Parts: sequence; C-alpha cells; structure tokens
Amino acid sequence: MMSNSSHSSMVLQDWEKLLENIGKEEDITVDGARLILANVIGVSRHFERVRISDGAVSRLKESVAALEGNLRQGQTIYGVNTGFGGSADTRTQEVQKLQLTLIRELHYGILNPSSALASAKEQEKPATRPFGKHVLPPAEVTLHEMPHSWVRAAMLIRINSLVSGYSSVRPVVVQRMCDLLNLGITPQVPLRGSISASGDLSPLSYLSGAIQGKSTINVWTRSLEGGSTLVTAAQALTDNGLSPIQLGPKEGLAIVNGTAISAGAAALAMHEAHHLAVLAQVMTAMSVEALSGTDESFDPLFAKLRPHPSQIEASNNIFHFLRDSKLVRRHQTRDNALRQDRYSIRTAAQWIGPALEDLALAHQQTAIEINSVTDNPLIDAASHRSLHGGNFQARSLTSATEKTRSAIQTIGRMLFTQCTEIINPATSQGLPPNLVADEPSSSFVMKAVDLMVAALQSELGFLANPVGSHVQTAEMGNQALNSLALISARYTHTAVDVLSQLAAAHLLALCQALDLRAMMWRFLEEVKAGFVEETMALLKAMGVMDVSCQNQHLSDLWNLFLARLEETTRMEAQPRFNSIAKSLIPYLIDIAHSPLPSASDSPRQSLSSELFLGHIVSYTERLAAHCLNTHHLTQETYFSHHNAIPFLGSASKRMYEYIRYTLEIPFLKTQVLQTPGSYSPRTNRHANGEEEEAGEPGGRGTGKTVGDYVTRIYEATRNGDLYKASMACLRDVQADSDSSEKVGQSTDLPTMNGEGDKSVVP
Repeated sequence: MMSNSSHSSMVLQDWEKLLENIGKEEDITVDGARLILANVIGVSRHFERVRISDGAVSRLKESVAALEGNLRQGQTIYGVNTGFGGSADTRTQEVQKLQLTLIRELHYGILNPSSALASAKEQEKPATRPFGKHVLPPAEVTLHEMPHSWVRAAMLIRINSLVSGYSSVRPVVVQRMCDLLNLGITPQVPLRGSISASGDLSPLSYLSGAIQGKSTINVWTRSLEGGSTLVTAAQALTDNGLSPIQLGPKEGLAIVNGTAISAGAAALAMHEAHHLAVLAQVMTAMSVEALSGTDESFDPLFAKLRPHPSQIEASNNIFHFLRDSKLVRRHQTRDNALRQDRYSIRTAAQWIGPALEDLALAHQQTAIEINSVTDNPLIDAASHRSLHGGNFQARSLTSATEKTRSAIQTIGRMLFTQCTEIINPATSQGLPPNLVADEPSSSFVMKAVDLMVAALQSELGFLANPVGSHVQTAEMGNQALNSLALISARYTHTAVDVLSQLAAAHLLALCQALDLRAMMWRFLEEVKAGFVEETMALLKAMGVMDVSCQNQHLSDLWNLFLARLEETTRMEAQPRFNSIAKSLIPYLIDIAHSPLPSASDSPRQSLSSELFLGHIVSYTERLAAHCLNTHHLTQETYFSHHNAIPFLGSASKRMYEYIRYTLEIPFLKTQVLQTPGSYSPRTNRHANGEEEEAGEPGGRGTGKTVGDYVTRIYEATRNGDLYKASMACLRDVQADSDSSEKVGQSTDLPTMNGEGDKSVVP
C-alpha cells in the first residue's frame, strides 16, 4: 500500500498540485506559512503569478511600526543603526543611507562581460512547451550567472519570509518584488560568492538593486515568445510603469539577510531528484524485464520481514510496475543457470530504499526552510522586541542538499550497473553484445554508451563528496561557521544533471534491449514449429516410437537449443545456427545408445552407423537453415514494425511508448544510424587482386547519432515532459494500492509441455 507519508505519495501529491496550479489562471497566495515545493516550481519555472495575502499587509505595517517605535526609544538595533558583521561596533544615525551603502557594497559578484548588454538578444531560448506554455529549464547555468529559475525561486521564498511580519519592511517593498516576478523581470545574479552564513548576502543584493531601479544592475525582461532581453533595472521599471523603491531602515538588510537563494536552488534540485528517484524505480522494472529477471525479489514477504518503510515502498512499486510482463521469470530457472538475479536488480529495493528516506527528510528540511523567517534581527510587533540571533545560518539546507547528492549517487550506481549488465553479453541473459540488432561483428551500437555511463557515474561519485566540511572562517572572523549551502545546492544541480544524462543513456539501452527481447520472442514463436517437425522426424527415423520418450527427448533438445542460443550471441548468424544445430549431436548419439523403456511395445529399429550419421547431418543442416531463414524473416518483419508493448509490464509499456512514439526514437540498427546524403564510393584492392567498393552509402539513415537520441531523452527529462510517463506509472500503483491480490500473472512463452516455463526467455 502507498502510505500517505511515503516518498511516492509525497512526490505524487506535489506533482498533482503542480499540474493543478499551472492549469489554471489563479495567482498563488503568499502568506508566509503555506508555501510548498510545487508552488516554488510553478512560479520559478512555469511563470505562475503570485499575490500577497490580505493578512500579510497588516503584519508588515505592524512590524515597521514596531521598528520605528524602538528607534524612537533610542534602542541600538543591528544593521539599522550599527555596522554589519564584524563591524557591528560602529554606530550611525543615517539609517537610510546605511541601507544604500550595504546594498551597493554587496554587489561584488562576477557576472558575464558587461559588453553583453549591448548585444544581448535571447539568452534564454524559447524552450519546448511540455506543459502547454514556455517553461524555464531547471538550471540553465551560464559561466558566471545564476539560472533564471533559481533567482525566481529565491524571489518567491524571500517574499514568503518577509510577509510573515518579523522583518520590518513596508508592503510596497514586497509588492515590488511580486511585480518583478509577475512581469517576468529577473535580476542578473552572480553564480558564486556566497558562503550562506549570514544568509546569501551578495546574491540577494542584486534583487534589492533591481527593485531600487539601479542603472548599475541588469535584469532580464521576458518577451511573450519566451525569450529574454538584458536591460538595466532602471529601464525595466520605466518600461513597465513601476516606480523605484527607496529603502527605509532595515529594508536592505531584510532583503539580503536570509537563505532564499540557497533555499530556492535546493528546492529546484529537490524536485528533480524526487522525479529521478521515481524514474529509477520504473527503469529498474524495465531492467528486470530486459535481463529476463524475476519478480520474486520484490515479493512482499521480504519487506515484511525487514520493514524499512522505503524498502517496502520501492519493492511494492517495482512489483506493481512488473505486472502483466511476459518477459519476467516467475520462480523458474533453467538447469545450470543462475538461480537468482544479480544484485543490480535483486537488491534494488534494499539499495534505493535508504535513498528515498534521505530524499524524504531532505524534502522536509527544505519545506520548513521555505516557510521560515531567516533574517536578523527579528522584530516582534506583538512584544516590540528586537531579537538578535542566527536564523540565517543555512546548515539545514546544506544537510538537505548533501543527502540529496548522496541519494543521487546511490541511484546512479544502481542504474549504471543495470545498464552495463544489459550491454555485456556475459551478464545479459542472452542479449547480443552491445545490444546490436545487426551482426555483432559489424555493429557495436551501445559500446559507447557503456563508456558514457562509466564516465557519468564516476563524476557522480566525486560530486557525492560533502561541501559542508570545507568551511573557511570569513568576515573578520565573525562568520567562523558558515553553511556553504548555496555551493552545496549548486553541486547538487550538477549531480542532478549528470544523473539525468545517465538515465537518458540507460533508457535508450533499455528500450533497445526490450525490442531485442521481443524480437527473440517472435523468433522462438516462428522457429519452434519447424524445430518440432524436424526433430520428430529424426526421432522416428531413429526408431523412437514411444510417445512419452518422444516428448521427453523433444523437451530436452528444445532446452539445449535455448541454452546454446543464449551462449552464442557473439557469433554471426550463419555460423551461430550451424553451431547450435551441431551442439545437439551428442544428445542424439546418447539416444541412439540408450535402452528403450521396458514397457515399450515399439521396438527401435537398428540403424547402421552410416545411415545414422546421414540422418544426423541432414537434420542439423535442415535445422540450421530453418533457424537462419526464420532469423532473417523475423528481423526483417520486426525492423519494419517494431513493437515490444505486448510483452511488457505495466510501467515498461508506458515508458517504452513514450520513448518510441512520443519522442520518436527508433529501434537502433546500422541502417538507422548511417549518415544520409550522397557519397563517392571508393575502391579497396585486396591482396588477391579483387576489388570492392568501400565507404558509407548515403541517403538511407536518419542523420541522427546515438548521442542525438540520448540527448532527446535527456531534454525530455530536464524539461519535465518525460515525468508525465513515470508519474503515470506511480499513479497506477496508487490506484492499485488498496488491493491485496498479488498482481503480475503473465502469458508464457511457448514450451514443449505448455506449462509456461519462463526459462525459455532468451
């Protein structure tokens, strides 16, 4: 059952809320207490509009009045009439000038060259519209500039913190920040330079500079087509009929002295990590099918006896995802084959379960942070107290993002291992080497993918290292403890991106493997009748007339044929089937020398050695020819109309359909990958004097590389469109969660006795 507190339930609820928000025209109301991650994603990436709650306006005014009263009483209040940080021992009466100085001097970050202002056109390309309108990518990181979505997320979270009414900012300040969000005006913010100790001081100063309308601050203004143009903040406010904000006492400090930048970046990374974790469970089910594995590993008894909540959850999800699969072995195995699957799929629930728990805790930490007041000092209007403390210390976000990166590495390791086992014929349970659909000596289609995933997983291993252990004392020794939360969040986004690439490569390999399984299934269906006919004719010619003996020998020979079929995937088709047919000869010799059953009424006729040998040679030749012809016909037919859906489990069907039909990524073979266009054939001369044409024929391929197809899947992951398929899989599990009936019964491959021995799956 899907618990309401499970990772799956949490992700599904946020997903449904996101779809609900972006599907309607209502503004998101910000009140300081009820912001959820779906709101952050909706505003930052999907341009949802925001409004301040009615109650927030009165709280803001009361907080400002409390601060003014404290100043009239002559109180010393940090950052209002004192210096900042290690310079808080200074005093001033010029409270408004102090705020201007603070903001101006925090503009220290490195941005892209200022010459870009004159020539900037569309820094952010109008992306695909998977949700019906323009969507910002989650992390369009440039060399020195923070992604627009991060900045927008930070603006929303800072607004939410300020409207709680403990920061002494006027309603007009918060409203102007809302105006920027709703108009698609995004400050240009440096990517680096914050240690996230006294909040993200410098990055947030650029937000303050934008609402001040400073000519020294640049902003991106969004066009109706989705592109963005770089102008000064002064120009942007003028163009939109907005007046610049003159900062009052504490207002500059209130804007910059908080964790909004780190929290926004963390929330965006969290959203992606959650969906990758769900996708990884779907891909694990696909891997079970691709590897001809078993669903036994996900039997509910395992989780019942080791009841870690997320192990139960992952096991239940994967078990449901495999429902109706024809490619899964269910408590069956061949002699001399592995009785159980390898760890990459057999222990998947135990492996990913702790990662789901880490992600759930990280989500909780981030959800609390985006609804917190994180500046200093706090002005309590009810008691008229000015409280000095450290809510700006963002260590909880560092904790959340480091757990997230660790979970990402854990997930990546599992997917990497599954992918390499599928590509390697030594571990793939009968798939061809490199998942080739052509002859294995002339194509190596997934070999480079094998290299790619190794590189990506190595990078994930490095990125999993903690950032928070590299703290340096800063700011005159005052900030001796600093969280480095933004740095950690930044590397978490990098990890998310790397895992997205790995998942895209694995998905391409998985769909290729599933097509190869389906094509082999079709081959076995077609080849079996001829195999039975030829073998029965031989057995009768050898004098085996007893029906029970015939059936037993037929079953044994079929299983030998299947075993040899799995062992010879590295061979070319013609020598392969010759070898397979000849491998049956020792068994046939044993039949010739074996005694008849004592109860047999049909004495076996004695064959001369010469006649017996003739029957054997003729049988192997005819069988090899039959297999080769069937192989070529099956390939030709499947290449023309490839469709593995009838063989797949419930989740694999959805994902395969999305990859093959929505993204239009074909079953890969040499003809698909050949470079199109004209070419001039050249001639190679061999040592024996014969000549042949060389070069790649043009005009036949798609003009796409393996990398192009991986990129297409990667882009669908990054813009969120692919998650529609994975979340539909999760929704299916939720719909079935109240049923206690074990699901996943299947239709079996054809066998000799009709009992559904799944060991015949190649």
